[in-house]
Amino acid sequence: MRRSILSLLTVVSVLFTACGNKSTANNTAGTSADSLSMNTEQEYIKADVYETNGGPLKVTLVGHGSVMFEYGGKVIQVDPYSQVADYLRLPKADLIILTHEHGDHLDTVAINAVKKADTHFIVSKVCHEILGYGDVVNNGDHTHWDRLHIDAVPAYNIVNKKPDGEAYHPKGRGNGYVFTFGDKRVYVAGDTENIPEMDALKGTIDIAFMPKNLPYTMTDEMFISAAKKVQPKVLYPYHMSEFDQDKIGKALDGTDIKLEIRPMKN
Repeated sequence: MRRSILSLLTVVSVLFTACGNKSTANNTAGTSADSLSMNTEQEYIKADVYETNGGPLKVTLVGHGSVMFEYGGKVIQVDPYSQVADYLRLPKADLIILTHEHGDHLDTVAINAVKKADTHFIVSKVCHEILGYGDVVNNGDHTHWDRLHIDAVPAYNIVNKKPDGEAYHPKGRGNGYVFTFGDKRVYVAGDTENIPEMDALKGTIDIAFMPKNLPYTMTDEMFISAAKKVQPKVLYPYHMSEFDQDKIGKALDGTDIKLEIRPMKN
């Protein structure tokens, strides 16, 4: 029986149309979390815990293209987006890392809700041009922060393009990231299709986050191809409005990839 989780993932279309537009860089600060009762993410959004040789890694798919990691006493927020969660209820970020400049990935409302005076930023070049701050990394760059090694990898469209012929995500403009947490490698793909550069990651990734929605990222078939290229041990589909678990799960039979499906809004 075909099981779709469309009803679970009731993310309105505005989440995805935002991915075709630049952020307007709204600098309105959120209400101070000091005035609110401090809830942990365990009470709000359940984290998955993975053991590494450097201690536990807590992984939270906050929603849409937003991910949070907790490791070694530090909190890393990737592409925080205020329309999918209440970021005042999430831990303050020690590191905020942005894949690209579209409004569902660069959202200053969410950034202001989780940043601290000493929050570090790692961003794409265009994000830096919009924000005016952050350490810039480009495709192929490597950087270190605290105990983490971070690789910036390509994320772009080959097929999906705007009516004027420009790709929704041109090559070289945005980043995906590979994080090394102890002996675990985590791939956050960003907005991308099943690009050839994914072949270099094959068999090296423990946990992956890959997008699946049209027209901005991947079709079912592209998603299946990307999963087979990378072959992560655990795969979280994200940045999606629907997910045909039967179809995609069957296509991935024999790959030993474990699919973890989560809501796209909390």
